Amino acid sequence: MLDQALRAPSNTLGNVFTQLTFPSKKDFLQADSAQTIMPDRIIKFSVPSGAKAGRADKIFAAEFDDVSRARLQRAFDAGQVTFDGKTIDKRFKVTQSGLLRAALEEPTFDTAPTAVDLPLDVIYEDESILVVNKAPGMITHPGSGTGDNTLVHALLYHCGENLSTIGAPDRPGIVHRLDKDTSGLIIVAKNDTAHHKLAAAFSERKTYKRYTALVFGIPKVGRGTIKEAIGRHPVMRTRMAVVHSGKPAHTDWKVEARYGQKATRMSCIIHTGRTHQIRVHMSEIRFPLLGDTTYGFKPGRLKDIEVPRVMLHSTELRIEHPDRGELMTFEAPLPRDFEDLTVQLG
Repeated sequence: MLDQALRAPSNTLGNVFTQLTFPSKKDFLQADSAQTIMPDRIIKFSVPSGAKAGRADKIFAAEFDDVSRARLQRAFDAGQVTFDGKTIDKRFKVTQSGLLRAALEEPTFDTAPTAVDLPLDVIYEDESILVVNKAPGMITHPGSGTGDNTLVHALLYHCGENLSTIGAPDRPGIVHRLDKDTSGLIIVAKNDTAHHKLAAAFSERKTYKRYTALVFGIPKVGRGTIKEAIGRHPVMRTRMAVVHSGKPAHTDWKVEARYGQKATRMSCIIHTGRTHQIRVHMSEIRFPLLGDTTYGFKPGRLKDIEVPRVMLHSTELRIEHPDRGELMTFEAPLPRDFEDLTVQLG
């Protein structure tokens, strides 16, 4: 059963709570970049009957792990949070079923990202999609404190105006993302129709995502399954953790190679898409990713070996083509730093 799970994409449908509003294509193309204002992101959660009573801010934090506490606080302070249509503050205690709704202010950018000629490893491209093998160290899209060297800057140079306007001006074409250190496959939408279909495939878990990870330690068994809920860490809010109040998360792992008593190369298939899912799950079973000091790796354990980054690579992606409905499989070879590190590990 598990071996089949490691080979077949999950078709389990997930719950989708987030709704986004976006500027029109005409607005994006005609707007002056210095005056572009991102619309609010509207998040909603239907509190089910019989749910445990709790404060509104804590319910939101548990359901939307990508939303920071500070951002929620600004929404409460602005009077932009309601329960069944009535404005509430963060201390409001939800004791019955109803609809929680919050309007979150999206970050604004004084200047939209511009095209920059950066190296781009294109795996596949047609009129609707682009599949890229992202280099380690490259940030997916602009944000606070980033420069003009993100994947979006490279995409604007490569594609010109042939990118989805959803998420513009800072995230044109971006359907999903990888962490800065994580290398490998990202699929990009070149028009709005493709974007909507690809986004639906990810949210409904109609994709197959296989990663390669280097972890510290040697598992006694060759494969396993982790089904532990993941949510924001109760104290260190920039981190994720296995918590009872988190969202369901499912990772299958399989040993590919062992390096003495030091490290293991694993294949990890994720059936859900929680923030830092593989990193959190591997840490939970005491096999932290090499280089991942956030989730338990200690550099001193590998004497005379320098780990360049969090050693995680998006190796394989299967998804239906948004136009043709054809199931497509994309693969990205392991990057040079992976190969170099395994040589050092012996």
